[in-house]
Amino acid sequence: MTLDMEKCTGANVYTKVPDGGWGWVVAVAFFFVEVFTYGVIKSFGVFFKDLMVYFDESNSRISWIISICLFVLTFTAPLSTVLSNRFGHRPVVMLGGFLISLGMIMASFARNIVEMYVTIGVVSGLGYCLSFLPTVTILSQYFDKRRSLVTAVASTGECFAVFAFAPAITALNDQVGWRYCLLTVGALQLNIVVCGALLRPIVIKPQEEAKEPPKTENLEMTYMLENEQTLTSLDSIDSGVEVSTSPKNGPVNVKLEKCTEVIDKNEMDEKVEIDEKKTPPLLDFSVLKNSSFICYALFGLFATLGFFAPSLYIIPLSLSLGIDKDLSAYMLSAMAIAEVFGRIGAGWILNKKPIRKIYIELIFVILLCLAMIAFPFAHNFWGLVVCSVFFGCMLGTVTGTHIPMVAEDDLVGIEKMSSGVGVYIFIQSIAGLAGPPLGGVLVDWTQNYGSAFYSCAVGMALGAIFLALVRPCKTRPCWRKKTNLCHETPEMPVDFLEMDMGRGEGLSKSYQSLNGSPCHAMP
Repeated sequence: MTLDMEKCTGANVYTKVPDGGWGWVVAVAFFFVEVFTYGVIKSFGVFFKDLMVYFDESNSRISWIISICLFVLTFTAPLSTVLSNRFGHRPVVMLGGFLISLGMIMASFARNIVEMYVTIGVVSGLGYCLSFLPTVTILSQYFDKRRSLVTAVASTGECFAVFAFAPAITALNDQVGWRYCLLTVGALQLNIVVCGALLRPIVIKPQEEAKEPPKTENLEMTYMLENEQTLTSLDSIDSGVEVSTSPKNGPVNVKLEKCTEVIDKNEMDEKVEIDEKKTPPLLDFSVLKNSSFICYALFGLFATLGFFAPSLYIIPLSLSLGIDKDLSAYMLSAMAIAEVFGRIGAGWILNKKPIRKIYIELIFVILLCLAMIAFPFAHNFWGLVVCSVFFGCMLGTVTGTHIPMVAEDDLVGIEKMSSGVGVYIFIQSIAGLAGPPLGGVLVDWTQNYGSAFYSCAVGMALGAIFLALVRPCKTRPCWRKKTNLCHETPEMPVDFLEMDMGRGEGLSKSYQSLNGSPCHAMP
């Protein structure tokens, strides 16, 4: 890594993943980062009516503020990875917190909707990306066995923020207006800078292990040296001449020097390989060579199509069924409450490891797909409440675990998680930008809000298919390697055998000439 983590101020050095320690502080920091990032984004709907009236714009034009923000958040994920690998997670998150606050404060002085697109959509959107991704990455590095549970619990910050911010921002907006309200929210978001300062880097330095046995090539060289020295000493004893003055020592010494040079060269090559491993690229695109990761990225691409529909269309769907507007608002509250339990429950289940985590994730995705199909079949208030609770619970299980899942060995592992998350979120950005307009087109075409839920269920089903292919794609290359190894026959060191046999024949001939007896008569 370009940044020498051991020289970072306040870096924590462990001999193994601590599964706690300073990681608990990082978990609390991630909780509040969730509060001031996704919590604010999900609560931004309280400003919609005021912005529509002030700027005299339609609902769709105002909704593009959040759409652009979310697109920039996901599209700039590789940039966040590069900056984190170059400068460390702490300064990147602090910069992100500053940009979030700056964009929100600038938006409070906006004179038209385009300025809102730039300030909140681009400036704050970039800040959200620089704050969220490095925080969840470093949190995963502090935990191993408890990673799923801790990440799921810490990610509930956005759910609690919806409860706290929605009524609080509404009350503040009624008192001082939307401009001062945005100014206050922007000032509160400066707390992300404090959270970033708490992200102390972690360095894992395992204890010194016993030296590895020399490789096969070096063993052959060693045996050659020992045989040459043994045979030479036998010849010198038989002839009564010292080893240092024996004429046979000349070629042996040459061979010794050559063998030593070969061993030294091999050691130098190993050192070069180790040095290359110590300096990984800022953004490791080798993850795209991993077929299991590609399948997982396609899962994220299609599954993202199903994340937005219920939160956007549940209230219009309930109003179309004749349900009162005030009662319709309880649908979102029911979703938020259930999402908290879903995130914590998913983390607890994954922490138990009854089966592979990727299979548990697949079960969650299938249940989430069924939850979206159930919405159009609900025809009254309580039916929608049940569907909302079921959907919120399943949504929490997937959204709280799909990013930390990249660190699992079935995908890219913890060492390449930073690059893997960056590429994964970047691929998701395509669906994040295209999903809401696609649902809107279907609703306008069919004049039925249920079509939006069906389209998202189809996207989630396609995502489930690719998710089911992750594990087979991971195990198939290993199966091929094992098959090839079974068919291969171990090669004998031919040069070593020929040299020993030739040397042995020379000794037997000399012995026969001295004793006049056949070789098999030797004692």
